[in-house]
Amino acid sequence: MIIGLDVGGTHTDVVLLNNAGLLRQAKVSTDASDLFRSVLMGLDAVTEGVDTGAIRRIVLSTTLTTNAIIQDTIPPVGMIVSAGPGIDPEHFRTNPHYICVKGSIDHRGREVEPVLPEEIRAAAGHFRDSGIRQVGVVGKFSVRNPAHEIRIGELLGDSFDKIFLGHRVSGSLNFARRIATTYLNAAVYPIHKAFFDAVLNSLDVKGMRLPLRLLKADGGNMKLEASVEYPAQTILSGPAASVMGAVAMAAGDEDAIVMDIGGTTTDLAVLIGRAPVLDPHGIAIGPYRTLIRSLETLSIGMGGDSAVRLKDGRLTVGPDRQGPAILFGGSVPTPTDALAAIGDFAHDDRERARAGLRPLADSSGVSIDAFADRVVETACRAMLEASERLTAHINGKPVYTLHELKEGYQVRPRSVLVLGGPAPYFAKHLQRLTPMHVRVVPRWQVANAIGAALARTTCEVGLFADTEQRVATAPAENFLQPIPDGYGLEAATAQALDLLRVKALERGANPDYLEMEVVESQQFNMVRGFNTSGKNIRVRVQVKPGLIHGYDHLLKRLLESNPKNEHRNTSV
Repeated sequence: MIIGLDVGGTHTDVVLLNNAGLLRQAKVSTDASDLFRSVLMGLDAVTEGVDTGAIRRIVLSTTLTTNAIIQDTIPPVGMIVSAGPGIDPEHFRTNPHYICVKGSIDHRGREVEPVLPEEIRAAAGHFRDSGIRQVGVVGKFSVRNPAHEIRIGELLGDSFDKIFLGHRVSGSLNFARRIATTYLNAAVYPIHKAFFDAVLNSLDVKGMRLPLRLLKADGGNMKLEASVEYPAQTILSGPAASVMGAVAMAAGDEDAIVMDIGGTTTDLAVLIGRAPVLDPHGIAIGPYRTLIRSLETLSIGMGGDSAVRLKDGRLTVGPDRQGPAILFGGSVPTPTDALAAIGDFAHDDRERARAGLRPLADSSGVSIDAFADRVVETACRAMLEASERLTAHINGKPVYTLHELKEGYQVRPRSVLVLGGPAPYFAKHLQRLTPMHVRVVPRWQVANAIGAALARTTCEVGLFADTEQRVATAPAENFLQPIPDGYGLEAATAQALDLLRVKALERGANPDYLEMEVVESQQFNMVRGFNTSGKNIRVRVQVKPGLIHGYDHLLKRLLESNPKNEHRNTSV
């Protein structure tokens, strides 16, 4: 048996799968101030009366870090950045507590200018005085030689909760993106650590000792323990779960938009047949362009519980959530209230929703029904406009999927696959506004958790070799090794694949179905005078994301089965 668990900003979805299909499912309210209880209630709902010894693993996904970035609720962090001569790192400033210091390494990994300890101690004092608990450290060429980042980390001491070093976050040379990626790791760390602790404590209470996996942004998973060192990998984990759920449950032969409508956000992605579109170089989220390899997704602050307001007589929906719908005890009107008011969402307290919308309807000079319809249409138009932006973004560059580069391909979606709690209620309104065929994904309430449960373990390795200096290194893997004469691209690729195999197996990948591939392979001659003095070699390899081997029979049963508690919903 496998448990898939997706912790969203509004609800936590949990499924229990066995060889017969979907055995149990549950949806509980997420209380961000008490994640332990939220997770525990979800686990209780799907494991009641079940022999937990038969559960093989738990795969988790979460939108908590994504929501925090979108809603700009991430905590302040400190950044120490060094570049040396040339480019000014101020151009890449990520946050207010961003300090540029002296000290530099060149592109070959040689020291040009040493670190000044007094600068680092002064920066540390500023961070402490500002109440900062997480710090990121990035040097321009630390992926060639991480000595300066390591030294700065030592000088910062143990007075911070967590220090993230750029060379450990990513082995890519892209300085600006490595700064942003390191910053986001530091910024989302406390949010993810709270989630991590809640999961462990919940399992401890239940006496469950199981392999734990966390879904990453690229649709693969990693060990939960490793995620604490790379918390930014959880960014877009929730959207990735939605995509993998759509692939598993509803993908067809045509291009399609995947639209997971939650309470806080709507997450969008694109499928080309059964293959999700991928950004292999690193996604952008909010103002940050990162090195986080990810499925091409877009998250917008629009969901069933988005706040509805009038601003200068203009209707706005979202991007924030001010609590549950009035229908469920909240104080601010939402699209869920609007759906209930016009009768699309059946509820005994429909009049409570209508009463909550009445003041705004009166201010707009229209009936409650007309106003409610405007609210739903505004939300749906925002979702469809976001899908157009995402499609245009993908078509503006080479199109990669999980399986291949589709050179010159233009995405033309013909359908919209809708999932998430309010999916069927929004679907008919979406259909009114688009020529695309809107389909509700089977098991729409928990398709995201199913996607998380069925995702395979993935990872990547980047290796750099300098034949003149006779060294090969993969800083993110703590790998440094001398190389012999005649070492070339073929040897570097083989070495990178060996490192990848070891890493993948350590992270729990299936050794019998380990689909490894080369995603970057380059070498450049180094010239001194008129002679070639050596080669720079760069190789990047990965385990290809996808669904676990042998899932076809399970998916068939998922689509046919009718679990005993299919509609079980619990509230915290």
